[in-house]
Amino acid sequence: MIFLKNIYKQFQNGDEVVTAIDDVSLTINENEFVAIMGTSGSGKSTLMNVLGCLDTPSNGQYHLDGHDVAQLDDDKLSQIRNKYIGFIFQTFHLLPKLDVIGNIKLPLRYSDVAPDEAQARTLALIERVGLSHRKHHKPFEMSGGQRQRVAIARALVNQPSVILADEPTGNLDSKTSEEIMALLTELHQQGQTIVMVTHEQEIAEYAQRIIRMKDGQIIEDSAA
Repeated sequence: MIFLKNIYKQFQNGDEVVTAIDDVSLTINENEFVAIMGTSGSGKSTLMNVLGCLDTPSNGQYHLDGHDVAQLDDDKLSQIRNKYIGFIFQTFHLLPKLDVIGNIKLPLRYSDVAPDEAQARTLALIERVGLSHRKHHKPFEMSGGQRQRVAIARALVNQPSVILADEPTGNLDSKTSEEIMALLTELHQQGQTIVMVTHEQEIAEYAQRIIRMKDGQIIEDSAA
């Protein structure tokens, strides 16, 4: 599903070149649930951006679901993101003027899915994440956990190959965090590939596999 070989990501900072990812090679198979951990500055967020086709590596190979995406231009990267990747963010990134249906359906505006099919998928996902009673509510009318459920449904609506979750419980209390992780675990058990960035050990342990980063490199890759 995901294949990285000798990936580097460097940034120019004045006269200095900063290496955020330093010779990372990594394979993630279909239906794996992987957590990536590391302190601030470890490279985990930069790696997530590369995995999500939000940024391109300075060097190295990246194949996503059989597609060579390492050096694609912005338009091609956007197409790959929309078709193959579902994103879940710590801060939800819901549009405040849209209700639950509108937020979940939003990614389908940029696809060739017919309107009837888009509506059917959206309503099915609303039921799947337990929000049928909230489908006409807007984000400000819902709790943090409910908003994250909307974000998870939105991530699934394009039927992506992989879900990338960036600190998905970072803004939630412990009880709500457990509910969201139970939902992600259920999705994984149903066949979804999930890659999650977290700084919380107890959250990482929901995954099958934990990758630890330091100074832009993978220093540990082990079963959870």
